Amino acid sequence: MKNGSPILKTVWAALEREPHINLHRWPVQLDLTGDNALVVEGDVESVAAKKRALEIAGTTPGVRGVVDRLHVAPSEHKGDGEILDGFKTLLLDVRELKNCTLRVMKKGQTLTLQEAGGEDASGDILVSVKDGVVTLDGWVISLSHKRLAGVLAWWVPGCRDVVNGLEVLPPELDNDDEVSDALSLVLEMDPMIPHPEQIRIHSHNYAVTLEGLVETQSEKDRAEQDAWCLFAVDKVINRLAVGG
Repeated sequence: MKNGSPILKTVWAALEREPHINLHRWPVQLDLTGDNALVVEGDVESVAAKKRALEIAGTTPGVRGVVDRLHVAPSEHKGDGEILDGFKTLLLDVRELKNCTLRVMKKGQTLTLQEAGGEDASGDILVSVKDGVVTLDGWVISLSHKRLAGVLAWWVPGCRDVVNGLEVLPPELDNDDEVSDALSLVLEMDPMIPHPEQIRIHSHNYAVTLEGLVETQSEKDRAEQDAWCLFAVDKVINRLAVGG
């Protein structure tokens, strides 16, 4: 790192102030390229920490681009094959993806798990896993499908990052209601959220606010985690109350 760079000093100071980021336990490396692109590298504690670090880096004056080399440290270490198998199970069990063709890359070969065609087809998803990073390629019919597939990937034990390259066809304009609807769907599917109907979701410019009542702190934390895992969400305000 170029210690004398005022840009790097500004980023470091902002990262140290961010409550989701613990640089002492999870140090990251910063470097500037010749054209002032900021390289951010290392392991972080959570999806929230990764997104906040990238947001801080990208909005720092003088930074002309961000190279993302951050990964989330998994709670369980799994091999790529185990991660792929776990993701396959989730994908095949989701009602909303029943009309999608589902394919996986395994040992250099493409294997079809589920075939869907005709006018009712809602997507063609290709999954690959390398070094704990799940990559989604192909297409789906809606942003909700894209976001759902991405969250499912984050749910798989051992996942270190998700590269969601799914294209939405036909193209769909994103908006606050779409983000809220996608999160509502995710919370309904999450087995760790027993009463999703008690959670109110408000979205504005990719910032999500959660309000309502949950039974436990772990449920509160899980709902926030699900929101952070949504594609394009870069801020989550958790106002959920914990009570009986």
